[in-house]
Amino acid sequence: MIITREKALELFHEYIDSESLIKHSLAVEGAMRGCATKFGESVEVWGACGLLHDIDFQRWPDNHLEKVPDILRQAGYPEDFIEAILGHGDFTQVPRKTPMAKCLYAVDQMASFIIAVALMRPTKLEGMSVKSVKKKMKDKAFAKAVSREEMQKGADELEMDISQLIEIVIHSLQVREKELENMDLSLM
Repeated sequence: MIITREKALELFHEYIDSESLIKHSLAVEGAMRGCATKFGESVEVWGACGLLHDIDFQRWPDNHLEKVPDILRQAGYPEDFIEAILGHGDFTQVPRKTPMAKCLYAVDQMASFIIAVALMRPTKLEGMSVKSVKKKMKDKAFAKAVSREEMQKGADELEMDISQLIEIVIHSLQVREKELENMDLSLM
């Protein structure tokens, strides 16, 4: 199977119509595309992984990631792709062996956190700095549902300084924001 954004979007829309989950998935997709560029990997494949990482969450929130293997196998996705998605939840105990799996874990929480920071700023993502994100990370009351420990663990698994990860995700989300401005959002 050739993994494309178009095919991933078709599957995505079979399972997801929640506005907040769509926004989160698009942010993680953008962050994964940025990581793929950084690591010299397929932007299409890594982006699709980010887009589909929560494919079962809306229908089965209490059993998140249990339905993923069946959904993705039926759609023709390869095992390493499925394992990367399963690995983004520590509770699955699926080891993150590949760079794609490690990046998905690292950017899932980070993308959500950076979006939360952007929503507090008058210029949103424009001009956002690593320093401002790190300052908000120290504020435990801010976006308290986002695990600081998981963000750090994700950077550690990539053997990357967290500042570098933050920079990649900020830049990726800025690029994603510009892409979305030029897309027909009715297709989302």
